[in-house]
Amino acid sequence: MNETLPLPGFGPEPEAMEFTPNRAAGLARLQVFTPRTARTYTSQRNYDFGPDKRANVSCLSPWIRHRLISEEEVLRAVLARHNPSSAEKFIQEVFWRGYFKGWMEQRPSVWQAYRAGVDVVLEDAERDGALRADLNAAMAGETGIDGFDAWAKELVATGYLHNHARMWFASIWIFTLRLPWELGADFFLRHLMDGDPASNTLGWRWVAGLHTKGKTYAARASNINKYTAGRFNPLHQLSNQTDALIEDEDHPRIPLDLESSMPNAPYLLILSEEDTTPEQVLSTPPAAILALDATSGRSPLEIGTAATGFAQGALSDAVARSTANFGIEGHLAQGDWAHAITEAAEKAGVTHVVTPYTPIGPAAEAISAAKPNLEAAGLTLTQIRRDYDTLTWPHATRGFFGLKKKIPGILTGLGLK
Repeated sequence: MNETLPLPGFGPEPEAMEFTPNRAAGLARLQVFTPRTARTYTSQRNYDFGPDKRANVSCLSPWIRHRLISEEEVLRAVLARHNPSSAEKFIQEVFWRGYFKGWMEQRPSVWQAYRAGVDVVLEDAERDGALRADLNAAMAGETGIDGFDAWAKELVATGYLHNHARMWFASIWIFTLRLPWELGADFFLRHLMDGDPASNTLGWRWVAGLHTKGKTYAARASNINKYTAGRFNPLHQLSNQTDALIEDEDHPRIPLDLESSMPNAPYLLILSEEDTTPEQVLSTPPAAILALDATSGRSPLEIGTAATGFAQGALSDAVARSTANFGIEGHLAQGDWAHAITEAAEKAGVTHVVTPYTPIGPAAEAISAAKPNLEAAGLTLTQIRRDYDTLTWPHATRGFFGLKKKIPGILTGLGLK
């Protein structure tokens, strides 16, 4: 008999997830799942029971990715109910996101190479009809591979995939379908509500054997059959050849600049999808509030409805809460960031602009592109980094194990132990 039954003590009961893009919904989900973050999560987390049976995993990632709720809040809630050893697996999963972000911040050329790689693959697909057809079939879920096709359709329809399914999907994309990893990563980034430049890019590179050199992740039919509770079994459909991809480019580590302090002057607050709870990072209220959308910059291709909707909803919620918290009406703008920021600063009569720190990705690219114009207009830009990032990122220099050893000290630094 195949080992596909749920583990004892906790079954895959239906739990239809509603990913409402506001802080209240994220906090509500955190409250519901916190009791399950110890033994239940440890024993059940690798099972993908399907999109209507998500009680065994947190599904918090869309809210955390946009920082509608923060990693620190999640850790605080978990540690208020469980001791660190019993909730160790869940705590480590929270820190994986910080690890990926910190690692990418110190190697920005990885993101730049990925961006360039997407452009190259799209150009190749324009010229190569067979490649174009294979890519389209994979993204439409029309390969005939059991499980893979269902996950492709689930991703586009819902904007979410179980983490184990993401690993299987990436492995099949790279090693069975032999498709360029960059466009697989782009497919995820365009559709995932929790699409994060660092976690997504480095996750795909890890599967491919580029992040941890020579070490790949191989999707196996038996593993898929077991951890989908028998829903899928791509027996004899997957390649056994999973040789690591190689790259010629070296990605040197660049030291972090951890300086972060508020200006002693009135300022314009800029909100992006990277951090939508500014009340947690600002020590003084702003003179004006402007939210800017960078979601369309995730890819040269069309962004999925779920991903766009969640990001815009998160920004709208941030504007509404900031208006209520600071007593200042905020606005959500589209288009050129330099023009929008300059105009808003002039209207507010300020020369300082503050934003919660924007890690590598489309928002950071938009700010970087706008910066020369802001400086020309006499505006000073300050980015405020969270304590969690300041304490976590410096330890993301090599593999996750190096950061893992530092988790107790980070928790102490955050006042959580």
